[in-house]
Amino acid sequence: MQITIIASGSGGNATLFASRGTRVLVDAGVGPRVLAQCLAAAAMAGARGSTSDCTSGSTSEWTPDAIVITHAHADHVGVAARYNKKHKIPIYASEATARAAHLGEPERVRLFSPREPFAIGALTFSPRPLPHDAAQVALVVDDGARRAALVTDLGEVPPGLLEHVAGCDVLMLESNYDEDMLDAGPYPQHLKRRIVSARGHLSNAQACALLAALPGGTHTVALMHLSENNNRPDLALAAARDALLGKRARLLAAPPRGPLVLDTAPPPGAARAPIAARQLGLFPGM
Repeated sequence: MQITIIASGSGGNATLFASRGTRVLVDAGVGPRVLAQCLAAAAMAGARGSTSDCTSGSTSEWTPDAIVITHAHADHVGVAARYNKKHKIPIYASEATARAAHLGEPERVRLFSPREPFAIGALTFSPRPLPHDAAQVALVVDDGARRAALVTDLGEVPPGLLEHVAGCDVLMLESNYDEDMLDAGPYPQHLKRRIVSARGHLSNAQACALLAALPGGTHTVALMHLSENNNRPDLALAAARDALLGKRARLLAAPPRGPLVLDTAPPPGAARAPIAARQLGLFPGM
């Protein structure tokens, strides 16, 4: 299974999962043109874990088989109706998300339970509710050989989440804000309170607490949804590095606009090299 993080942040979110001929886009915060450009750039970048410029590459038509929406905020669902209308592909969402967002033609909307697995082609999606100010789910994606977890937009780590993602080959986990940067930053107090609340976003420290408790089996961790105003990749990576010290995992930070390409197969040397400071590096331009 290959994962392409198209975008991760308040400006838009979209992640593509592909395996054995099935291609599913999770969240639709970017349009078809940006998706095609990013996939072309990812193909040119070639190497796993590399990034490229989404404004380069071909803009030829590219369409996923389906779209899964995690929740109804505009940076995750804003372009779903356009895909539905133009490409006539199914849009999967929980009942609460479908009520809260315009997903396009109702006959192409498929409802899923936030606690029951569902299959799309070669991929099985296992959702779990997350605490956020919209009905939200974490997703574990399984192709029968490898598993990956996508966990963003949550204000705290709920009971059972660690067990839900344990043993996944790849974990994509929100690390939204640095507490000191948020506290000293320009946001109004009501927005700061919303971000730090139990229904807001996960801080670097909260993400690290989950990573420190993560059992073995995860070979790649990608930090997601980093705030461009209240966080920096070097801060998030440094904190997560300490939490993962001694664990056999590779650590990356997803840029606001990718692509960042991940493979669920273990990278060369993953079984031999525990994480260390010298293995970490920021992507160019971050």
